[in-house]
Amino acid sequence: MPQIAQLGETFSSQLFWLVIFFGFVFFVVGRGMVPRVMGTMTERDKKIGDDLAAAKTARDAADEQEEAWRVRENENRAAARALVAQAKAEALAENDRKLAMAQERLDAQLAEAEQRIDASRRSALDEIEAVAVEAAQDIVQRLAAVQVTRAGAEKAVREALNNV
Repeated sequence: MPQIAQLGETFSSQLFWLVIFFGFVFFVVGRGMVPRVMGTMTERDKKIGDDLAAAKTARDAADEQEEAWRVRENENRAAARALVAQAKAEALAENDRKLAMAQERLDAQLAEAEQRIDASRRSALDEIEAVAVEAAQDIVQRLAAVQVTRAGAEKAVREALNNV
């Protein structure tokens, strides 16, 4: 069979070209391209690792800055509260001082008014006493037809007013 006789020649020729082709592919792809791809992948992995490390460092720094900001913010709030409390205390003291001054003025006005009222009351009592003395003299004169002295009438009116 002639086909079987050709098998050795064809097979050896195909085997030769198969070895050549795979050798070429091995050296071009395996020795040329694969190391480059692996180097690129290694560089990429290194870059990703470095970026992750930088991101972690940046996050830690941001957390520290945030904590420092929170501490400052709390200190500022405490200072503001103290300032407000101080302002309230000062306003309360000023208000108390003004109230005390107003109370002093009112007390002075009240004392002055009491003195005027007392003087008016004494004046009114003196006038009532004078009218009572004149009325007593007149009544005794008309009823008993006796002349009473002013001093006697004043004494009797004072005794009557003291008993009331």
